[in-house]
Amino acid sequence: MLAGVAVAAVALAGCSSTTSTSASAPPENQATVVATTTIWGNVADQIVTCAGEGSVTTLIPVGADPHDYAASSRDVATMVDADLVVTNGLGLEEGLNSALASAESDGATVFAVAPQLNPIPFTGEHSEGEAAHSEEDAGHSDESADPSAAGSQSMDPHVWLDMSRVATGAELIGQELARQTGNNNYATCGTTVAAEITAANQEVTAILNTVPESSRVLVTDHDAFGYFSQAYGYDVAGVVIPGGSTLAQPSSEELSALAATMKANGVSTIFANTANPSALVDALAGEVGNVAVVPLYVGSLGAPDSDAATYQAMMLTNARLIQEGLTG
Repeated sequence: MLAGVAVAAVALAGCSSTTSTSASAPPENQATVVATTTIWGNVADQIVTCAGEGSVTTLIPVGADPHDYAASSRDVATMVDADLVVTNGLGLEEGLNSALASAESDGATVFAVAPQLNPIPFTGEHSEGEAAHSEEDAGHSDESADPSAAGSQSMDPHVWLDMSRVATGAELIGQELARQTGNNNYATCGTTVAAEITAANQEVTAILNTVPESSRVLVTDHDAFGYFSQAYGYDVAGVVIPGGSTLAQPSSEELSALAATMKANGVSTIFANTANPSALVDALAGEVGNVAVVPLYVGSLGAPDSDAATYQAMMLTNARLIQEGLTG
């Protein structure tokens, strides 16, 4: 019996030693990534998982609005310690601007994806206080950081609602990880993940194409669907919250005008945002009458056990919800 206990003790000691070793800092060619949003965090995680090495931390929690998330001091320290900080950029992470600037000044490598994906101007009115910015300045292909977003808010940051752009973004993230770590597996996996996103995009397009062209009209909670409408052949008839930020506030005149537009165009569905529940959407639906409110995953993925747990699943779910909302 005593011999058996001794053998077990040795075995446990060996397991403890192994666990301690695996929990230590990863080798230099294994990437540690911090992403601001759940969308880019998931894309980066798919790349790292494909490569079989590294880790990804996402700052903004599932279900939170990326426009108003504020970083903690721990978030800044996490960014400084990472090999790469992946942000959306173009003013999306409004509450993170100072934290990103601070992390970059302390040595963090901040990689803003959206400015490199041929951004487009907002299609609607901008909220007050948004700075003017030229398309040329926003579209530099070598622009890697966007910590302050100064002068970039006239460009639409919601690039992830066009899956073809996200496929390109996956390739860019893979290439940057390879550059930062010297591990070319990340570049290869960026290409692999891009191909998987492209395949899912074909499914999304097929679903959205089943909606008759005359019914492809969207009213959304804020101006987030410019890339979506361009990519999939839909029109945005109006938005509840003016501008590209959920932090703006519409006037009563703007809401009345939107209600009139919906009635004139026979719009019977408003697409809301799971990351930004808004009483304004419900109020508008009540004023128009006989209107369904359909929440979409716009600014955040769903919970890990939801039907929007990954970027591809999120877009497929949104496509089905839009299809059902416009034809049901």
